Amino acid sequence: MDIPALTDEKLKELELKANQARELLIKMLLEAGSGHSAGPLGMADIFTALYFHVLNHNPKNPDWDDRDRLVLSNGHICPIRYVTMAQSGYFPIEELKTLRKIDSRLQGHPHRDSLPGLETTSGPLGEGISQAIGISLAAKLDNKKYHTYVIASDGEHQEGNTWEALMFAGKHKLNNLTLILDRNNIQIDGFTENIMPLEPLKEKYTSFNWEVFEADGNNISEFINVLGLAKKIFEKPSVVIAHTIPGKGVTFMEKDFHWHGKPPNQEEAKKALKELRTLQGRIISEHQ
Repeated sequence: MDIPALTDEKLKELELKANQARELLIKMLLEAGSGHSAGPLGMADIFTALYFHVLNHNPKNPDWDDRDRLVLSNGHICPIRYVTMAQSGYFPIEELKTLRKIDSRLQGHPHRDSLPGLETTSGPLGEGISQAIGISLAAKLDNKKYHTYVIASDGEHQEGNTWEALMFAGKHKLNNLTLILDRNNIQIDGFTENIMPLEPLKEKYTSFNWEVFEADGNNISEFINVLGLAKKIFEKPSVVIAHTIPGKGVTFMEKDFHWHGKPPNQEEAKKALKELRTLQGRIISEHQ
């Protein structure tokens, strides 16, 4: 199934929804007193695009056999997935306040058996791509038409098993698989290119028999368009290297690796929410 065309009205809706997601994210991190800020803020546009325009899914029937599969490999950014799942109706928005609390369904890494709509349990980096490849291969063997998307961080490309998985997918020409690589250039200890350089990523993927696309992951229109192109590839798996700004929307967090695994305090949250409300007004005026 092709990705639907994006109208100006739908783009406005998605941009406002992504901004609302960032506000909900700041509030839930403040309430939890722990969790990751930078990566989830940077991926708000992509998760909004997926849940509200790209994925063939049904929150009222999360185990629908023909649903598209979405695997989150870098499980630590799950707060933004929780937010967009709540926005789309998988569970009440009020439940976001339980993030990381005892007996909550919303733990610091997603747990498949705790929450409807999750395909895998994730935590240790580098495993999600292998899991998504298994799901894609199963679809081929069972002659199923659903598409599998997997989101992975750039930092976990420092893991050897990531490249073993990519080699396997290229060998089996899994054209029902699209990998979205969050290229935000940070990890918990600093910048990726200082800790363990990853470039040239595009050439590496090409040599592993993947079709490679690049997109601005914080431009919803561009991202959806590129994802549509990736889905039309029939000879091999596709990867979209999505360049995102960690901490996007909150200027004092942007491009600062110290916010990788740190939540805002009361004063920081207040400042962040003020910025995001200003941004909401800007989005509305730009679409008038």
